[in-house]
Amino acid sequence: MFILNDILKPLQNAFSSTNLGRERAHWFSYAILAFIIPFTSSISSNVLRCLNTLFGLNINKRRFYTFMASNKIPWHNLWAALWHLIPDPLSDGRLMIALDDFINPKTGRNIFGCSHIFDHAAKDNQSKYPWAQNVVLIGLLKVIKGRWACLPLSQRFYLPQKAINAKSDNMRVAGKVVSFQTKLQQAVEMVIQVAQHFAGVDIIIVCDSWFGNNGLFKPLRTKLGNFVHLLSRLRSNTVLYSIPKIGSSKKPSTLILTEPALLMKTEPLGL
Repeated sequence: MFILNDILKPLQNAFSSTNLGRERAHWFSYAILAFIIPFTSSISSNVLRCLNTLFGLNINKRRFYTFMASNKIPWHNLWAALWHLIPDPLSDGRLMIALDDFINPKTGRNIFGCSHIFDHAAKDNQSKYPWAQNVVLIGLLKVIKGRWACLPLSQRFYLPQKAINAKSDNMRVAGKVVSFQTKLQQAVEMVIQVAQHFAGVDIIIVCDSWFGNNGLFKPLRTKLGNFVHLLSRLRSNTVLYSIPKIGSSKKPSTLILTEPALLMKTEPLGL
């Protein structure tokens, strides 16, 4: 309980001090607790069931879904608060960031950000263009209890230009003008925000070949200089070796796997 208090208090402080802001902070904390409790799978309907059954809150269904889809949640402040809570984000003095995008299939027609997105991983019995949200995500790569983990750092909804131009209802954000951004532009924006938070630290971005090009690298180098590096286009069975130590012994030098290479060899990232 003490750990939860230390985590949730900074997140609540990220909301505004108005009555409505305090109310949003209150419901946001309850939603986080509902996600943590192993009640059932963390889809929205089960989160609502958890809040009503376990916490006895008796939340109106319409009000709950309005809150979950609200664009008034201050995600920029919340992400920054989460970055502050990471106790030891560096690996060998560097910040390792994974970058990829994914689709989140939906059934509702009025869900924000949904459009017909091409799914390159679709099976033969699945639609190649499911109705889904497309999300660009960056995460922190960190060894936790002997295994590599990816902890989310930020995300953006990718909104197709044709859907924005068509002025689709599910592409609108109340009080804001929605402008088109490519996935590379969204990725650059997120990485720069994280880099500015962890100023003066070398950053290694691990991504697949779709992101691993000058569309990502050049604007990052222009903004961040030599602090940013790119690790991409590596096969899952690629083996990397460190430079052998030069000694006086005449025996053949032994090459040792570096940590990133060991990661690629034994536990592919799936990027």
